[in-house]
Amino acid sequence: MNSRRIKTWAWVHKWSSLVCTVFMLLLCITGLPLIFHHEIGHLLGTEVEAPKMPAETPRASLDRVIEAAHALHPERVVQFVSQPEDDDGLWFVTLTPTPAPTDDFKSVAVDARTGQVLAQPKFDEGFMWVMFKLHVDLFAGLPGKLFLGFMGLLLLVAIVSGVVLYAPFMRKLDFGTVRRERRPRLKWLDLHNLLGIVTLVWAFTVGATGMINTWADLLIKYWQHDQLSSLLAPYRGQPETPKAERASLQRTLEVALAQAPGMKVSFIAFPGTAFSSPHHNTVFLRGPEPLTSRLLRPVLVDARTNEATASPKLPWYLTALLVSQPLHFGDYGGMPMQIIWALLDIATIIVLGSGLYLWLRRGKAAAAAQAEDAASPAAPGAAGRPAVTTARARP
Repeated sequence: MNSRRIKTWAWVHKWSSLVCTVFMLLLCITGLPLIFHHEIGHLLGTEVEAPKMPAETPRASLDRVIEAAHALHPERVVQFVSQPEDDDGLWFVTLTPTPAPTDDFKSVAVDARTGQVLAQPKFDEGFMWVMFKLHVDLFAGLPGKLFLGFMGLLLLVAIVSGVVLYAPFMRKLDFGTVRRERRPRLKWLDLHNLLGIVTLVWAFTVGATGMINTWADLLIKYWQHDQLSSLLAPYRGQPETPKAERASLQRTLEVALAQAPGMKVSFIAFPGTAFSSPHHNTVFLRGPEPLTSRLLRPVLVDARTNEATASPKLPWYLTALLVSQPLHFGDYGGMPMQIIWALLDIATIIVLGSGLYLWLRRGKAAAAAQAEDAASPAAPGAAGRPAVTTARARP
């Protein structure tokens, strides 16, 4: 590349990095404990576990589970009932003031075998909740998510521009070189470049999947408008199915599972909620394997008749959203992958922090470089010269 193109790419890299660095540091720091959220929950005693029982222990009716949870909060409505991937002995029942989306919810954990209430975990308080909210939306709801999505886009621009600049600025140095004998800023520059290129694929993957995750609310609304509305055309104009007229939820679950043998239940959305219609219980099924467990299949079951009316395939954009979530947090490959994700996260924190340090020290570095040039007439031809240029061009 000629010098003009290098300057253009350096400008793009500098400003895309500077704008997003502080927020990316926040996301990396808050994302680190989220990688181990189950383990931290066990240590803090906030994770609910089903009591050990023989595998052949009969399961309680889902209607009984709902009744037990609803009895604790009779003034609320049931929005969702879900089951953890790693523990089919539990049901989590989510109750809210209305079926509409809200942050005002109560969660009740019920034993799937006995139908007894085990706990009422609070997912909206504590250290992990603060980390999660900062990571997801900065406590600002949808605007906060979209803002972080834009920061993720700038991160991708910074990564691509950094890759473009890596070759011309490092062409006279061996890969992995860290010049420890030079000025501190040059040592940090070499470390910044090394860790940046080593974590390139991971940072790009996590940045891209994180950006996709920020669009979740909009993608779900678009799915409802684009596909769900056409499936509900026969019900147009009818009021929401009253609770007294709804059929057995246990039968609803059995009907849904019969549509996809071998799949397991992930969660059930009740009529009028964001993931369902005013007339259906929508059962979201998942595959039995670690990868397929994140790919959901919805089955719409008429809340009155318990007739399965549709089982549409999720569109590509929702599939991309579901695949992006485990890739972002690295929580589908067990502890080894979690450790790898944590180490790469720490390396990215160093890359971001060193980039910020390099920009803050740019004035002193320029003065030191001029002094070095004046003291050494042979400096313009020295092998280390391209890296000094890099130090001036990059943040």
